[in-house]
Amino acid sequence: TQIRTLGVKALVIECDVTREEDLTRAVKETVLMFGKIDVAVANAGFGVIGPFEKLSLADFRRQFDTNVDGVIRTAHAVIPELKKTQGTLLIVGSVMGFVAMPQAAPYAMSKFAVRALAESLYYELKPQKVKVQYIAPGFVQTEIYQVNNKGQHIESTKDSVPAWLRMPADQAAREIVNRSRSCAREVVITGHGKWIVFFQRHCPWLISAIMSRFITRHRAEARVSD
Repeated sequence: TQIRTLGVKALVIECDVTREEDLTRAVKETVLMFGKIDVAVANAGFGVIGPFEKLSLADFRRQFDTNVDGVIRTAHAVIPELKKTQGTLLIVGSVMGFVAMPQAAPYAMSKFAVRALAESLYYELKPQKVKVQYIAPGFVQTEIYQVNNKGQHIESTKDSVPAWLRMPADQAAREIVNRSRSCAREVVITGHGKWIVFFQRHCPWLISAIMSRFITRHRAEARVSD
């Protein structure tokens, strides 16, 4: 509604990335209304977290069905249109596509996977002048923390990440749009995200020390709560 009040056309389509037919329909309706697709953003996702030994194979499959297979379905549906316009495919991953945190194996695995997909597609589609870019945000103020391991939205869930560390969603969106104009194959947004990726690449021992300290502190807190 806000977009339309500015005199700009907007189309809203309900879409579930775990259903291939939804994505095919979304692409078709978009092209019917606008005539073409210049940019596609694969952003849908949620996080399955918890100790590995308490997670089932079904938890991992549920995570991958949305975060990985959902991106694959999106790419399959939209790449033919992007080839026509020499457009851009943005794949939104995470800083956890570079650094895996404890008790977040399914989520980190999914983000490592789509980062690999983005890298492969970058080289495959470059000769056809379709740009593929991997976007890696750090902590962003979204509803992802209100979605449980089964993909259900629980509004009362509190975000465990301090507010000062989370970037507002609208600011993150602006950064993604601005950085998407660059030729970079990978883009990390949020200040802390950039530092984490930098240290992981150049000083992995430091990230390892931080993770070890995090695990030690978490176990101590768990013993106190018991």
